[in-house]
Amino acid sequence: MSTRAAHTGSRTTVVWAPDWPVVAALEASGTPLHHPAAVLVGSRVHTVSALARREGVRRGMRRRQAQSVCPELVVLPADDDRDARLFEPIAAAVETVVPGIEVVRPGLLLLPAGGAARFHGTEDLLAERLVSAVAERTGHECQVGTADGLLGALVAARAEQRVAVGESAAFLAPRPVDELVAAAVQDQRPVVALIDLLRRLGLRTLGDLAALQGAEVHARFGDWGSWAWTLARGDDLRPPARRRPEADLEVDTALDPPAYRVDTATFVGRRLAEELHALLTAHAVSCGRLRIAARTDTGDDLVRTWRTDTGGLGGLTAARITDRIRWQLDGWLTAGALSGPVDADADQRDPVGIVRLTVTAEDVAPAGAEQGRLWGGSSGGDLRAHRALDRVQGLLGGDGVLTAVVQGGRDVRDQVHLRAWGAQQEVARPADRPWPGRLPAPAPATVPEEPFPVQVIDADGTSVGFDSRLLMSAPPALIRTRTADQRTTDHRIAGWAGPWPLAEGWWQESGPRVRVHLQVTLDDGRALLLAAHPDGWTCEAVYD
Repeated sequence: MSTRAAHTGSRTTVVWAPDWPVVAALEASGTPLHHPAAVLVGSRVHTVSALARREGVRRGMRRRQAQSVCPELVVLPADDDRDARLFEPIAAAVETVVPGIEVVRPGLLLLPAGGAARFHGTEDLLAERLVSAVAERTGHECQVGTADGLLGALVAARAEQRVAVGESAAFLAPRPVDELVAAAVQDQRPVVALIDLLRRLGLRTLGDLAALQGAEVHARFGDWGSWAWTLARGDDLRPPARRRPEADLEVDTALDPPAYRVDTATFVGRRLAEELHALLTAHAVSCGRLRIAARTDTGDDLVRTWRTDTGGLGGLTAARITDRIRWQLDGWLTAGALSGPVDADADQRDPVGIVRLTVTAEDVAPAGAEQGRLWGGSSGGDLRAHRALDRVQGLLGGDGVLTAVVQGGRDVRDQVHLRAWGAQQEVARPADRPWPGRLPAPAPATVPEEPFPVQVIDADGTSVGFDSRLLMSAPPALIRTRTADQRTTDHRIAGWAGPWPLAEGWWQESGPRVRVHLQVTLDDGRALLLAAHPDGWTCEAVYD
């Protein structure tokens, strides 16, 4: 997909409170602002005050190293809720000058510059009034910058500049690619990894990145590369949103008597679906998600969220809402969520009835004004595929169409989670948790249903093995596989990486389950993921 579908030419004003996590932490703790301070995430420095930077403290340092550089450093914990709570007065102060803003993260907010600058006279006058309003109402300092695109405005805010129309690309060109970190809204790790890769490839400035072809950037660096390329050119993914999000719309009803059958509850759900659809139509809005909640007569609350149509996929009809209610009720019933305690005498579960059913439209936005996707709207093929999946799911039921999402785990199979198409439930094992022993990126492209046995042989023709300390006996030289007719085929190994030992279930009486992973590249260009078990080697997956 080409990033030229991104919005371009939007004038953006950034209001930036420098080192906000540190400022908020100092204010919350009552520590005087003249002390050098740093906010830590884990054991590493995340944000540094200006005084601490003068002493040599830098982002990414370990706590002990930072304190050795600056012994009087005040170390404060990270707290996103605290940062957001204390930043709200600044956002309110900015809204006294320009109504309707977009908070990117605590310490950083955006507003469209065009109309606001015309109302106040010039972009410079707008910046002066924003700074004055924040200082007078909150006592905090802020910096304002205006340019074409988010990244240009961010860099301009740090320099307190207003970049002329059409000059953002030239303004950004000599800047280092490290400036991309400032544009990361939440998780900065993918951006940091991308910057490291760009620097190792010799692309050290934003101008170097912007000079490349968009299709080539996407093919080599993926979506994050296209995101960086778009910002480096002074373009924007979308303009700042002036309008505040609409309130969620909710319909609910009590069921008296309780509904003990799915078809009975679905009949009530259809009426709720029609009421919710009428509300969406009356308010001229659409929604991004549907939350379905049921309360049982035993006091249990069951909640599940489903994704709805976006990007021009068509209207969310009452029938589609009803389908999702029916699928969810049926899913709960099949999983035993609507079954009561076991009756010991009858050897069966007591029936549980639904006493309240609630359907809520979330992520509500004006109809026809949905935010575009990161790389533009859906293609015709995307729309047809989504409609086909919806039709198949309508015929087979909610669990008739499954999609794969990544979850936490160490083994390649543990990291795959299947969920119903459109369902938004959380995975069983969050992927952002630490998983010691997890294989390094990239993930393999093809994982067979069952691993197949192979032999790994060294240059002397001896099988490669591991000792009690999981050290490999010799470098691997070739892989021997056996075909269905029991004939053997040898494949020479051109390169290999690893090994990565993995021991799970060490607390079990039977002892830990130990295996060692090895990545190999064959002379025919294929790349495989192998695993050594106590009873031999297997091929676990294939890389692109």
